Amino acid sequence: MTIHFVGIDRETDEDGCPTVWVDTTAQDLLIQSYQADDETTVACDALSPARAPIPPGETVVRIPKRMIPIIRKACDELDPGVR
Repeated sequence: MTIHFVGIDRETDEDGCPTVWVDTTAQDLLIQSYQADDETTVACDALSPARAPIPPGETVVRIPKRMIPIIRKACDELDPGVR
């Protein structure tokens, strides 16, 4: 497993720090962010194509819009030929 840091929310503070890493071995994005509140999770459950609740071990994560450039950078690192 090879993980490296890509970026952190520019508005981060000591209590919350949305962050993005990439695992270049598994070709995965790793994202730390805010867990969605119950209302949002229920709404996402209701819109699930499988019409099933979010399974154990998974959660809905809310990622601030200002993180989009960092997520794009991480995607480009994993798949540089796509644009």
